[in-house]
Amino acid sequence: MTGQAGQNGALRVSPMDRRGRPISVPVLLAAEEVSRRAIQHAERMLVDPAIAANLLEEAAATVSRALKAKDVNEDSVRNLESYLFRAFIRRLNRAKKRQSFLGKAVELQAFLPRVSWDPRKALDMKILIDEFLMHCDPAIRDMFCRRMEGCSWKEIGLAHRISSHDAESKFSQALQKISRKLRLK
Repeated sequence: MTGQAGQNGALRVSPMDRRGRPISVPVLLAAEEVSRRAIQHAERMLVDPAIAANLLEEAAATVSRALKAKDVNEDSVRNLESYLFRAFIRRLNRAKKRQSFLGKAVELQAFLPRVSWDPRKALDMKILIDEFLMHCDPAIRDMFCRRMEGCSWKEIGLAHRISSHDAESKFSQALQKISRKLRLK
């Protein structure tokens, strides 16, 4: 999002999302129409408006790509604004769910055996976990969330239809790969 107010208080949407994916003109216009309502909805869910703006751009890019891949013109979607808003809501819900898992991770840090609990370290841990989750594929993200909920590797393996050892190994390898990417080791 450019953050500039357009007509009727709507935000102007960039023609590309933050990953450089293009947004078609009809979807761009629909995004500008729903932007005000989308940001207000995100704020009611206690999500930062800047994050909501990025999620709207990502949803618009995804809708553009989906319409292009299906060789469907934008007129065949009955209500492009509603379709885009629903895609935004799905992304917003996923982001909110991930945010709650990160909050649980920080709470978990407080219960680890230590002499004292340092809120700065907990915040650093939350940022580190957020960075980790942004670089993970959905399967690894799911494994992480299940571990945070207290699932065993056996339960995680069953959920992903692999052995418990494979689940633990796959997660460990992803953790090492992302640690190198983030230059933690």
